[in-house]
Amino acid sequence: MIIRDFHKEKTTDRRVSAERWESVRLLLAGDGMGFSFHITTIEAGSEHTFHYKNHFESVYCVSGEGSIEDMATGEVHELRPGVMYALDQHDKHTLRCRTEMVFACCFNPPITGTEVHREDGSYALEDS
Repeated sequence: MIIRDFHKEKTTDRRVSAERWESVRLLLAGDGMGFSFHITTIEAGSEHTFHYKNHFESVYCVSGEGSIEDMATGEVHELRPGVMYALDQHDKHTLRCRTEMVFACCFNPPITGTEVHREDGSYALEDS
């Protein structure tokens, strides 16, 4: 059984941050669960384009308000607490945060915890 406390983990190297967002990675590839699980906080007023070409991601909005745009179709969906989205087609998307937003996120395959977004908004696929 794995037990981790978000409040403790955010003071360790499991807290990763970049421009206007931070993520506390509670489960990683090394935990052997087949997915990774993160709590991600994104600053109010920020906009981010991501394209996870090598990973599937599901995201549950815990708090905040914003929107997600599917870059292939131009379709925009409102995000608020209780809304989930899943990038089941490796969808390139733009996330716009009107307020600070907190998300619970799962990645498959799991990330290792050392990834950074590449120029195209993706994570590289780590060697096993």
